[in-house]
Amino acid sequence: MIFNSFIFVLLFLPLTVAGYYIINKTGHFDIAKLFLLCMSLWFYIYVHISFLPILILSILLNYGLVLLMNRTVNKMIRKSLLVSGILLNLGSLIYFKYLGFFASTANQYLKTSFTVASVLLPLGISFFTFQQISYLVDSYRDSTLKYNFLDYSLFVAFFPKIAQGPIAFHHELIPQFNNENRKQINYENISKGLVCFSFGLAKKMLLADNLGAIADWGYGNIPALGTTNALIVMLAYTLQIYFDFSGYCDMASGICLFFNIDLVNNFDSPYKSLSISEFWKRWHITLTRFFRQYVYFPLGGNRKGKLRTYANMFIVFLLSGLWHGAALTFILWGMLHGIGMCLSKLCGKYTSKLPRLIRWLATFLFVNLAWVFFRSESITYANIFLKQLFSWNWIPVSAEMVILALPTEANLIQYLVQHYSSISIYYTASSIIIAFILFSTFASVYMKNIQQRLSSFIPNVKTIVLTLFLLLWSILSFSEVGTFLYINF
Repeated sequence: MIFNSFIFVLLFLPLTVAGYYIINKTGHFDIAKLFLLCMSLWFYIYVHISFLPILILSILLNYGLVLLMNRTVNKMIRKSLLVSGILLNLGSLIYFKYLGFFASTANQYLKTSFTVASVLLPLGISFFTFQQISYLVDSYRDSTLKYNFLDYSLFVAFFPKIAQGPIAFHHELIPQFNNENRKQINYENISKGLVCFSFGLAKKMLLADNLGAIADWGYGNIPALGTTNALIVMLAYTLQIYFDFSGYCDMASGICLFFNIDLVNNFDSPYKSLSISEFWKRWHITLTRFFRQYVYFPLGGNRKGKLRTYANMFIVFLLSGLWHGAALTFILWGMLHGIGMCLSKLCGKYTSKLPRLIRWLATFLFVNLAWVFFRSESITYANIFLKQLFSWNWIPVSAEMVILALPTEANLIQYLVQHYSSISIYYTASSIIIAFILFSTFASVYMKNIQQRLSSFIPNVKTIVLTLFLLLWSILSFSEVGTFLYINF
């Protein structure tokens, strides 16, 4: 099940919220949590029922290992259980997500002939695996850390964040599940949640999906782009992936507010960044936090000299690229950001003296160029794309792209222009595409993000009208629905 679907918005979500509060009102808080867990499992198996045994086995395995860990004070046994748990979690992730990639890469470069049967990638495995690894490590460090099985299962399977995160930690959610002050309906939180959900849905349906049509056309026609179309396509994907993933996280936060749960923030206007270091403090915050706490610090962090610090940073971003997907393009994307981060730290005291506009442009350009490798089918295609971009071949905007990518809502504008003027349809449509890209860039850089909107939230008529307008417009766009990008990662 996905958030941007009729069954979720019109059936699943209202039923889940109503059922949760009705049960809580009777005072049976554990039954309410069990209800929420069952609904989360329904949400999960809606995509494919075969994913359920994998999720349940993962929960049982990690919870059982922590139980065994807590029953002994022998440090060697505890460490053995921890290492076993980490290896089993990573092993399952490798099997489902990376085994085919590793086999094909070995066959290509080592001239081997490994064959691996294709398997379905379980929904959210990258997210719930990392969350459970954090629980294992924290339990090893703190033997007093104990949760009952229901709380732990709900933490792992909680439907707003299981498919695409954010990567929440156990201590951020489980105490909220058990806080009796959060068991009653809070109409202010319901209002904030509706705003959050509506803005997130609008990011996905009205911005990301329309930008995705431009990006899909462009990356399918790389040799014919020229500088003009390559620039439009590059910007389109940069904006698509932000509005798609950020929109999902906004919706997840809004849904959690319906249940009086505060979900950790995952984005903070990353395209406002003035350096790569700042970018990674704003983009996918919970993934960066996980790698910092469970990889960077254990490797020594910045405590073992500058060279070791930069090596540790590079390793973290190499793993971040691999986490995103089983392809050399993702690995190279991670390596580029690793190099960018090291240069950002190394040259920060010099670059900080440059004008803000120069720093922003340099950062934004770097992020855009790196996304080319992230999106391309191969490194070869990415290189061809960059050659087109820097060919200085300013050809007209592609008519084919305009036809395929023009938002449905623009048809009214097209009609009015044709009715009252003699301007060519091509020029009108091209102008709309360019204006849409410029508006999306403006929105990502200058407009308030959802956290800023909620911090100054006032439930007035203007807010209500805007929220309902965006919600209804987005729901009417469900007929052209697209899946979320990060579900694939």
